Amino acid sequence: MNKEVIRLNNVNVYQGTNMVLNEVNLQINSGEFVYLIGKTGSGKSSLLKTLYGELPLIDGEGWVAGVDLKKVKRSNVHVLRRHLGIVFQDFQLLTDRTVFENLDFVLKSTGWKDATKRKARIQEVLNMVGISTKDFKKPFELSGGEQQRVVIARALLNDPEIILADEPTGNLDPEVADDIMKLLKEISNKGTAVFMATHDYRLINKFFGKIYRCESGQIQATSSLHG
Repeated sequence: MNKEVIRLNNVNVYQGTNMVLNEVNLQINSGEFVYLIGKTGSGKSSLLKTLYGELPLIDGEGWVAGVDLKKVKRSNVHVLRRHLGIVFQDFQLLTDRTVFENLDFVLKSTGWKDATKRKARIQEVLNMVGISTKDFKKPFELSGGEQQRVVIARALLNDPEIILADEPTGNLDPEVADDIMKLLKEISNKGTAVFMATHDYRLINKFFGKIYRCESGQIQATSSLHG
């Protein structure tokens, strides 16, 4: 049976004092691939930031991987983030460190004490994303697609229940974007939910998933791009 990994009940999403989305209701289960679509500025990123604890949940109820978003304070946001992986459009890799060091940094900061276990886990996730031979390179020595694979590897390190992806193919050409999408679909097929904000309708038509649309301050489930 699929496990619920995200539930929002009547949530209002704020940027500062400005409400950008109101009465959001959504549910995502393990292994689901879900798109969040809408124009730039429609609230997609703000919703994702609420889900990973960057923005506080003020109104309504929300749970991510069993963690009550109402109870997440700045000081314990790491407890929430252990359960999820985040993939950004702009990579956010440490440019002065190798791929291995980027991933090792995350493991150390999430409580992995044993260097041998860290090394094994890093090799495992790099194998999963198809760049196991690039661990000694620095981000600037990699192509955009390879960098995004490192970001996905980083997101997988702690075996998350869900990956939140904010325009993960936004800076990539169509062929590379397709490769990244295939990788994200494989991850969801293995049981990790993927919730992906995008406005690239070409991808949505090519790679099937459930769709939520952000529009006029609301989020609606829709069965098509035009519905």
